[in-house]
Amino acid sequence: MTSIDPTSRTTDYTASAGVTAAQPASAPAEVTATASTAAVPVVPRRSSTLLALGIVGIIVLSVVALFVIVYLVAGLGIDAFALGGIMALIPLAIVFFGVRWIDKWEPEPRVAVVFAFLWGAGVSVLIALIVGSEIDNVINSMGGPGPGYEFFSAAIQAPIVEEAGKGLGLLILFWAARKHFDGPVDGIVYAAWIAGGFAFTENILYFGSQLIEAGGVDASVVQIFLMRGIMSPFAHVMFTSFIGIALGIAARRTGAFGAIGFYLLGLIPAILLHAFWNGALFFVSDFYGYYLLVQVPLFAGAVALVIFLRRQESKLTSDRLSEYAAVGWFAPDEVAVLATPQGRRRALAWASARGKRREMKRYIQNATKLAFARQRIVTGRGRSTAEADEALLLGAVVESRRAITPPAAAPAV
Repeated sequence: MTSIDPTSRTTDYTASAGVTAAQPASAPAEVTATASTAAVPVVPRRSSTLLALGIVGIIVLSVVALFVIVYLVAGLGIDAFALGGIMALIPLAIVFFGVRWIDKWEPEPRVAVVFAFLWGAGVSVLIALIVGSEIDNVINSMGGPGPGYEFFSAAIQAPIVEEAGKGLGLLILFWAARKHFDGPVDGIVYAAWIAGGFAFTENILYFGSQLIEAGGVDASVVQIFLMRGIMSPFAHVMFTSFIGIALGIAARRTGAFGAIGFYLLGLIPAILLHAFWNGALFFVSDFYGYYLLVQVPLFAGAVALVIFLRRQESKLTSDRLSEYAAVGWFAPDEVAVLATPQGRRRALAWASARGKRREMKRYIQNATKLAFARQRIVTGRGRSTAEADEALLLGAVVESRRAITPPAAAPAV
């Protein structure tokens, strides 16, 4: 049966567009013959250095987050902090499911994701608090806040300080976990976790403060919860995603030092959108009308951008796996299964009926990681590390395929 490229109508905007690279090594004869079993050469085990550094980083960030929690409890009291925290869990859950959908194609390492969340919930908040305190000291030394202080704080100070702090965490992830920072979608995922963590802590502060001011739950508490928790849970995610996209592009085009320029480039729209979001509230009398006319279209545009970028990931996966299929590592028809959302759903449904869903998920994940390792080889980014990953992943693909019912027994999908 002739294999048809399922992404042939998707224009390739990845860094490998137009790049010609040597084919991967041919599969052993037994793999070519069956596309299901093979003996693969022994390769070195993955280094645990990155994992160790990630764990150390998480421990440090946890201490910072604990300090922020103590600060919030001291300022709000136990009751307001606890109730505000429960309320803040709802928008956090919305962000969690949204990011999970974005990250579904090629999930990021849990260590990196936890690091991102703790950076946003702890370090970014601490940076904002320290800088804000210093600015307040300067203003007080000059005679105290003037009539434009609230606007300055909300529309100028907060966007600059908060986006710079959140973006710094993204830059550190770019440097520390470069091999897991493959492109704009990864940048959005890490940005979303950092921004989601920041918004979670900030929401505790806002909800808790309003509870104290109102003396309990009243209409004002419900209103701020509706505005921040239900209507705009992705606000911070949209702001910081500009930095994530910029660093995702940097991952395909430049090195560690060049990423600083992309970070600064992404910081500009992040700050401007944040300033526009905060500043508009000082001039708009009908918030809900403004929300429908301006913020809803902005959010719809962000969703459309994510869908476009996910299609690019599908295109990348299809192109790279087709190269392996050409030398016998995959059956040609497998590419359509592994490189499209529809093919994956049907494969998982088939595997679920046979009690092999977990094994099929592992097979899909290993194949996707292999495609992205191949992408790094094609574009010349970290070639030596990518080639070592390729050898490991080819073995992992063979082993995960062995755990599934042989393709000969499976229907065409």
